[in-house]
Amino acid sequence: MDVAVWAAVRRRPVRFLVSGWPWRVWALLLSGAVQGVLVLLMLVVGLVVGVALSVLGVGLPILAATATLGVPVGAVERRRLRLVEPSPLPDPHRTVARQWLRARLRERATWRELGYVAVQSTVFAAVGLAFAVVLGCSLLLLAAPVFIWAVQPDTVMLIPGRPVSGPLDGLAASALGLLGLVVAGYSGALVAGAQVRLARLLLTVRDEDLGAQVVELTRSRARLADAFEAERRRIERDLHDGAQQQLVALGMTLGLAELELRGQEGPAAELVARARGEARLALDQLRTLVRGIHPQVLTDHGLPAAVAELALRHPVPVLVEMDLPRRLPGPVESAAYFTVTEALTNAAKHSDADEIAVHGVLDGDTLVLSVTDNGRGGADPATGAGLQGLADRVAILRGRLTVTSPTGGPTRLRLEVPCSGS
Repeated sequence: MDVAVWAAVRRRPVRFLVSGWPWRVWALLLSGAVQGVLVLLMLVVGLVVGVALSVLGVGLPILAATATLGVPVGAVERRRLRLVEPSPLPDPHRTVARQWLRARLRERATWRELGYVAVQSTVFAAVGLAFAVVLGCSLLLLAAPVFIWAVQPDTVMLIPGRPVSGPLDGLAASALGLLGLVVAGYSGALVAGAQVRLARLLLTVRDEDLGAQVVELTRSRARLADAFEAERRRIERDLHDGAQQQLVALGMTLGLAELELRGQEGPAAELVARARGEARLALDQLRTLVRGIHPQVLTDHGLPAAVAELALRHPVPVLVEMDLPRRLPGPVESAAYFTVTEALTNAAKHSDADEIAVHGVLDGDTLVLSVTDNGRGGADPATGAGLQGLADRVAILRGRLTVTSPTGGPTRLRLEVPCSGS
């Protein structure tokens, strides 16, 4: 990427001098000189104090804090360089909620910023001070005729030992001052562009930073998927071993009570029989709920068998074509199963379809699954929480869920989930 100030010089060299660019360049260099001197002083003081107090055990925190001085200075520099580079430089640091110092010391960007600060507070600060001297002298020379006219009839010497007779004698000095401004304009642009190049190298995001962030995001996504699966299994186990067993025991107790009351007239026998029926109904509903959380057939036999079982229980005829040569990772199978479940439920409730097709293949290392019905269409995924929740779940697995449902049909749901690293 080209540097904006260099591009401005190449595009219109003469117009560059009468534009606002030289003033912006000089503002960058002069402000950098002041900032560089202050930062260099802070670096030297932090280093000296940290080394001196290291024997007392308190010097290391001071040295660590000094090492991170480049972080705030880098943030200021990324803003200050906007004077000559409109394109903003991205912040290379990750957002951290706690242990800020430790997190920053582990980032390569922190040490690159410290290197930039070392160069900026020495080389560029010295260059900025030199430009301050050149600009000051050039402006004084440019104003020489006015100065001579203002102090007349007093004697004025622009060159020691050679007094001038009038303002016209100062025109040569004005020409020299103008030449100094021209040189300062072009050379300042060169230095400012070099500083932008250095900032792009040291103050912004680099490929290794992005790679580290991608690795961390991948690990976080895997941890989230594992946590979701562990919580699902815990709920299933609690329902199966806790509430379900209690309902079974309750049904058996009510059955025994019904046997004891058999042959006796009165409302008690009817109430016990009714309670036993309600307990049986609650047990059936709980078993259906457990099966909906994660069907056992999916765990034991895989996705094709689980989808086939769904199709058998569905009120609308469902054609299933699943060509999967091997078992898929558990999170992928679970996401695909519940995607099919949601699609079949929506088709039965809203589409008035009389035929549904489920097709699944393994394309390379990606599961591609589609559910198509011949209903009236017009489905809007944004209006339902079910598909939105599935889309979020699929996104955790780096997958994609798309729904196409034009008015008049057909409605097609397509799922793509990579099976590697899931």
